[in-house]
This record gives sequence, structure tokens and C-alpha cells, in this order.
Amino acid sequence: MEFELSGHAGLRLWKKTLTNIVLKKGPDLTTRQLSVMLMVYLEPKQHTVRGLAAAIDVSKPVITRCIDSLSILGLVKRVRDENDRRSVFITRTVKGAVFLSDFAEMIEKSNEEAKDK
Repeated sequence: MEFELSGHAGLRLWKKTLTNIVLKKGPDLTTRQLSVMLMVYLEPKQHTVRGLAAAIDVSKPVITRCIDSLSILGLVKRVRDENDRRSVFITRTVKGAVFLSDFAEMIEKSNEEAKDK
């Protein structure tokens, strides 16, 4: 899959993708929530609130609120580390994987629609 994004084409693609997501009536995620989701799902490692906060240069409470919201939607979950019960990992869920798969398809669809014009 290859995208051609010259000039404002990238912005038009993003606009079309977001519009398609709104029309689909899925979860309305913030940019921060989507960023955290993508980190958890695309970076194969154990994620913690501290690590996620450092990765996007925000405070731990900001990430905690973000994870709270994503957990309520069932898109990520907290799992206590069995080796160190003080640590909690942020992990994937099936619902979150389906959401991101649909999101990726929406981007591809938006790109194809943009090419057809």
C-alpha cells in the first residue's frame, strides 16, 4: 500500500478518513487516545503508563485518564505484572484490534476515493 501525499493531499486524506469514521458511528477518540492506541498495538513491547507518558512527553496523569477512557470502551486493558504485582501493563484487546483494523481499512478506502477524483 502506497500513499501519495503532496501539497495538502495528506490533509484531504485525513479529513476524508475522519469523516468516514464519524459516519460509521464508531468511538470518537481524541488524537491523544488514538496515539496511545497506536503505540500499544504497533510497538511490540510491554507498555506502562510511565513509558507511554515518556514516549509522547506528557504527564502520567494524562496517560492514566487516556487509558481510563480507552478501557471503558474496551479498546485496551490493564494487566497486573505477575512477577511484580506493583507494575501494571497496558495491553491489547480483541475489540481494540478490530477497531484499528477497521481504521486502517478506512484510511485505505479514503485514499482510494481520493485517487478516483
